[in-house]
Amino acid sequence: MFRCSTSRSALHRIAAALHPTTRDEPTLHEKKSPYHEESSPCTGDDNHQPAPFRCAQEQFDSGASTPTVTDHGTPKLDTASIDIPDGGLDAWLTVVGGWLFTFCTFGYASSFGVYQDYYKATGKNSSSDISWIGSLQLAFMFFTGLPAGQLFDMGYFRYTSIIGTLLYSFCIFMLSLADTNRYYELVLSQGIGMGLGGGLLLVPALSVQAHHWRKRRAFAMGIALTGECTSVGGIIYPIMLNKLFYSSVGYAWGVRASAFLTLGLLTIANFITKTRLPSAKDRPKQHVSFKLLKELGGDVPYMLAVGGAFLVLWGLFFPYFYLQVWGNSHGLSKTLDFYTLAILNAASIFGRTIPNLLADIFGIFNLGVPFAFISSALIFAMFGMKSNGAEIAFSILYGFWSGGYIALFPPMMAGFSRNMEEVGCVIGVAYFLCAFALLTGTPITGALLGPSDHWAKPIVFSGVRASCMLHKVMYLSLCCRLYASQAHAYCSSLDICWQSARIPGVYESLVR
Repeated sequence: MFRCSTSRSALHRIAAALHPTTRDEPTLHEKKSPYHEESSPCTGDDNHQPAPFRCAQEQFDSGASTPTVTDHGTPKLDTASIDIPDGGLDAWLTVVGGWLFTFCTFGYASSFGVYQDYYKATGKNSSSDISWIGSLQLAFMFFTGLPAGQLFDMGYFRYTSIIGTLLYSFCIFMLSLADTNRYYELVLSQGIGMGLGGGLLLVPALSVQAHHWRKRRAFAMGIALTGECTSVGGIIYPIMLNKLFYSSVGYAWGVRASAFLTLGLLTIANFITKTRLPSAKDRPKQHVSFKLLKELGGDVPYMLAVGGAFLVLWGLFFPYFYLQVWGNSHGLSKTLDFYTLAILNAASIFGRTIPNLLADIFGIFNLGVPFAFISSALIFAMFGMKSNGAEIAFSILYGFWSGGYIALFPPMMAGFSRNMEEVGCVIGVAYFLCAFALLTGTPITGALLGPSDHWAKPIVFSGVRASCMLHKVMYLSLCCRLYASQAHAYCSSLDICWQSARIPGVYESLVR
């Protein structure tokens, strides 16, 4: 339970943390944080930016690694000498490679609305049962992010990408052999197999961008993410599958055609994507350590950010799974229904690039929170979607705002990393925890929809869940603003507010 208190001791702690020259207690550099390692002292400057924030950011930007010895006493890779070029041929090829990885994984997953409609029309399973297949695929893709992120940080990027490519492509070919009336075959090939293979590719493909980009990191990740679920991959795959499924080609060869396309693109991505850190065989011998996982579990702002993302993602994919079904059940144009997902995903290309470009200027959280809220509020617009024009307008608006949030999510999580070696794990933990939202979200909406298609219940559920996230985020931010203003400290954005809660003594004053 968050609570504001105006006690003199609390204000002194915040003033001491934000203004080292007026402190009554030890500052961040004299008092060890449970999450941050001790670093060299830093002082404030003329722009009034709190020194702890600037030093932590400079430490990550420079690629510096605080510890040099592992928990087991073995040497640890020193990333201080690793140069982050912020451009160049390898950096842009890595962006293209990340784009191809996300195109084939999350981009393919976004086309599940086509499968949902086809399975319902040709099979014997309910909407809720069918949606479990797509939910399992997304959930396992996120679940696998945790081990994939750790393996990436340990130098096994090339191994995970090759194994993920083979597993993912193999499972798509197996899906082409599956009987749509045999539920377990669809679950094993599409739900579990493609989810695990895609998870080995997705988080490393995003994390490797941090090895090449510093000042424009959010923009680079946004470009890479335009290939995924609400962008180019979500344009091409739905159109391709719809055209093939409902033509003389049929389901089996339609899926095989998508498998050949995916295998070819993933092969190219493996050749052009590079990391700037040595591979595992060129590093000192390492042991798996769970120290960082424990530290992240105790990092309250990080866990609050992940909790907010959980609530947003819980209902975010409802339109992606059910928009085509909505059109069919409301008698809208059948031809238009084939293109609604493509329109939605095309609009998100702008949602992937523009917000991430601005995020490097104005702050990631400053854009992430309103994008989450607006995308959730737009779901209520489905109540008024009674014509073809309204369906097109909804697809464009929802694609832009929801795509923007999904693109901002990885760099938001990466901002909690202390150095390049932790990016994969920090993003992986967030993906792992949010997988539970993706696993249960669409089956819940499918169960609420029911066999009689009661659309009001899933719409309300999907639209309301993000208001809880907004309440928690804004409450913590307002509490931090209140403390900062009473202590005459500089605190002008959500990003500063969130980071101020990480200063020893500040968060303890807000929580009872």
